[in-house]
Amino acid sequence: MHRSFIPFRLLPASVVAGALAFSAVLPASAHEVRTVGAYQFTVGWLHEPAYADEQNAVQFLLKDSKGNPITDLGDTLKVEVIYQTQKMPALSLNPTFDPDTGLGMPGEYLASIIPTRPGKYTFHFTGSVKGQAVDQSFTSSPTTFDEVKEPTAVEFPAQDPTRAQVSQRLDRIDGRVSAAQTTAKNDADLARNLAIAAIVLGALGTVGLIITLSRRSTVR
Repeated sequence: MHRSFIPFRLLPASVVAGALAFSAVLPASAHEVRTVGAYQFTVGWLHEPAYADEQNAVQFLLKDSKGNPITDLGDTLKVEVIYQTQKMPALSLNPTFDPDTGLGMPGEYLASIIPTRPGKYTFHFTGSVKGQAVDQSFTSSPTTFDEVKEPTAVEFPAQDPTRAQVSQRLDRIDGRVSAAQTTAKNDADLARNLAIAAIVLGALGTVGLIITLSRRSTVR
């Protein structure tokens, strides 16, 4: 069955404007939406899928209970990025919406970060929203937002190692160099000790020969 499509440029201007406005306020597909007191939090990565060693950001969308975006959060809320047992210093959430020009997404705030390891990340929000205390954690999972992935699956034409992989290889090389240096030092110490022992034994032999000759001279 043949389907007919209406060219985008031929759609009425009001329809196009409405579609663009609707798409502008939609969050990315893999985010967690949570009611926190009188507000709605939507949290995830700005760019998904999220890849190690790629520029990204914590994306935070803030609305009131009626679904209206909050554009004047200020600097009252911070986010900590946690990976395993490591915690990044708290980051500020910067608004993307500019009320003077109307550019950006109302209610959207970003905290830039470059994740350097694949795996699970947690975003911990602390502070307040218009006087309401906040202490909320959002963790990546199949039902929330993306875990960070290795970029090799989408690299082309060459699959280059990440900085983390290069660092791990250098650590292994450093370990081998240190082990070789230790072995060389031990071998040098052994050779020096053997040389000293040979000198001492040689000196003792010379002394013994002198004593023996001296005794023979005395007997005569």
